[in-house]
Amino acid sequence: MYRYDQIDRTLVSQRVAQFRDQMRRHLAGELSEDEFRPLRLQNGLYVQRQAPMLRIAIPYGMLSAVQLRTLARIARTYDRGYGHFTTRQNLQLNWPKLETVPDILAELAEVEMHAIQTSGNCIRNTTTDQFAGVAHDELVDPRPYSELIRQWSTFHPEFAYLPRKFKIAVSSSIEDRAATFVHDIGLHILRNDAGAIGARVIVGGGLGRTPVIGSVIREFVPRAELINYLEAILRVYNRFGRRDNKYKARIKILVRELSVTGFAAAVEAEFAHLEGGPAVVPDAEFTRLESSFTAPAYETLADADAAFERARHDNRAFARWVEQNTFGHKVSGYAAVTLSLKAPGVPPGDATSEQMDVVADLAERYSFGEVRVSHEQNLILADVRKADLFALWQEARPAGLATPNIGLIGNIICCPGGDFCSLANAKSIPIAAAIAARFDDLDYQHDLGPIDLNISGCINSCGHHHVGHIGILGVDKDGSEWYQVTLGGSQGRETALGRVIGRAFAADEIADAIEAIIGVYVASRRDDEEAFIDTVRRIGLAPFRERVYATPVLEAA
Repeated sequence: MYRYDQIDRTLVSQRVAQFRDQMRRHLAGELSEDEFRPLRLQNGLYVQRQAPMLRIAIPYGMLSAVQLRTLARIARTYDRGYGHFTTRQNLQLNWPKLETVPDILAELAEVEMHAIQTSGNCIRNTTTDQFAGVAHDELVDPRPYSELIRQWSTFHPEFAYLPRKFKIAVSSSIEDRAATFVHDIGLHILRNDAGAIGARVIVGGGLGRTPVIGSVIREFVPRAELINYLEAILRVYNRFGRRDNKYKARIKILVRELSVTGFAAAVEAEFAHLEGGPAVVPDAEFTRLESSFTAPAYETLADADAAFERARHDNRAFARWVEQNTFGHKVSGYAAVTLSLKAPGVPPGDATSEQMDVVADLAERYSFGEVRVSHEQNLILADVRKADLFALWQEARPAGLATPNIGLIGNIICCPGGDFCSLANAKSIPIAAAIAARFDDLDYQHDLGPIDLNISGCINSCGHHHVGHIGILGVDKDGSEWYQVTLGGSQGRETALGRVIGRAFAADEIADAIEAIIGVYVASRRDDEEAFIDTVRRIGLAPFRERVYATPVLEAA
């Protein structure tokens, strides 16, 4: 993984010292809240509904075991002993004391971490595939390109005051696991017919109040010109993006107003001034970046391991976990493992300090000391020998990290919602708990097959509800919490936005509504192999709507 150089270390340590003085002046009354707000936001510090919230950056979701242990210690020392992993592959602390935040940032800096640009109208943490570098369907490792974007965008003076927050995702696999079509910029790193590496560029995606699927504005940008092209996009956005209305400030609104063709033409005109200029990235720089992401010391192994196959045959629970929570590795004899943070009764994405310590230990023993965070709010060990999977599973189970629900309805994506966030219209965590309890039978979950269920507590869509096969959005109705349901959303190469099925449901109705929806699917699927999303697309919303609103408890509401 990438290691800081002297420039990184100097920048981060200077920022810590600067913010410590800003905090001192604020607590002494020398900086008003209005003066302090932009300063704290530049360092990932929010003031939420019940307490401050600190969002810690995890660039493209990669952590060392040492860094994860530091997060565990910080959560234990300065918070309430847990953290929340987000859909942007970051970690949020929901209960730090205001005056301790500079100390937290100083401890993070010691292990090459920070909270810079995790908030505010800037380029946020660049995200990528959680299986980057090991995926069997990967064309090019996207991590060096993500790191290039991080270095280019951090502290870039032109991007310190954008019209609105800006998010970039990078993918280079056949299956798009980075949700590139719902980002301000999505990049597909690929090779053209001549074998040259470059990027397909998608612009104007995003969820929130106005969900939009991004549009391809260029099929291929040579990698040497990638930063110049991104800069051209940002310059057009900076010049023409709205600053008078935050609801119309995202780049997706500008693309819609100019049209995709018009926006692309404006970018090409700007790029004409930048192409071949100082920001061209030479091959030597890509070589330097790639040197941080070299393969670990893999052993030469057969793809089949007799002991592993015997354990899978003899132990049904282990076999189920292998089926759901492991992913094909490009190196023979290895697998990538997802450690689920979606155990029943636990807020999705939360991990205790003890769990973080356990994962750090597992990473050192079984996965070369490295951990990944997925945008689905789980943790990944990317390089586990198949011969070690049974031992890993046995150690992960008592820590609550081995629930075999990846890809199933129990793998709920969920924002913190109204329990923590001051922007939320409704609570998310209790809704996730009610649905998880209704579908707590893992055998039944497995029989249902792949279902993505996403929950957001407000229109900002931090839970990505628009692209869930089933999406749930918290809304306010006359001061009460209600929940709107959408069906048919999906992410990846066939990204689609879900459609609202009808009126919203009260909190005590939502689990019944989801159960009714699942009932329609079970009764309507062609066979056990037809996935939920395929059934929805085949039969449409009407059968689901009829069943849900004919359910007695819901009809009477």
